[in-house]
Amino acid sequence: MNIEGSIALVTGANRGLGRHFAVQLLERGAAKVYATARDPQTIDVPGVTSLALDITDPDAVAAAVAAAPDVTLLINNAGVTTGADLVTGDLDAIRREIDTNFYGPLATIRAFAPVLAANGGGAILNVNSRMSWVSYPGANAYGAAKAAAWSLTNGARMELADQGTQVTGLYLSATDTDMMAGWDIPKNDPADVVRQALDGIEAGADEVLADQDTIEAKAALAG
Repeated sequence: MNIEGSIALVTGANRGLGRHFAVQLLERGAAKVYATARDPQTIDVPGVTSLALDITDPDAVAAAVAAAPDVTLLINNAGVTTGADLVTGDLDAIRREIDTNFYGPLATIRAFAPVLAANGGGAILNVNSRMSWVSYPGANAYGAAKAAAWSLTNGARMELADQGTQVTGLYLSATDTDMMAGWDIPKNDPADVVRQALDGIEAGADEVLADQDTIEAKAALAG
């Protein structure tokens, strides 16, 4: 997948990793970048095409497909964390995490897969997490949702192979974005994470492991 000349759509592009994706895609020569957010007025990246998109709203997803029929690269970045645990946490918060972090990317993949096929195959990047493989008090609903997103990424890769669509999963530990603002721990530079992710797309990687903690967590799964 070549970034240069591609037509990309980024979910959750108004801040954090999503904003960095929009900026770096343009820097790498993407012909067009659809930058999406629930409120497109919060998107401030010069040169993008702003679109309203709530990935948990089927009508909004359908409208985005209608507005962006030329997409060749889908970046599933939008996500949420509520701090909910599974046994004692608020069920509505848990459902919100599953809806946003699993059903949301599933909805965009299902909706844009025919578009990608019609445009030559293209690629999808799912922004997942080291929490796909780790449980941690205060983030167990997030971990469950991201574990499901890991399985979604692997399953979609198999199902879309015949139409020539590449599916890459990005896995990362704590990164310096608004989502992690309340955590006083070492954090990745989001610009570096995005650079690795885009390098991985161009290299045809199935997975991009963005830092040493994530590499070690994946390697430890068999234990």
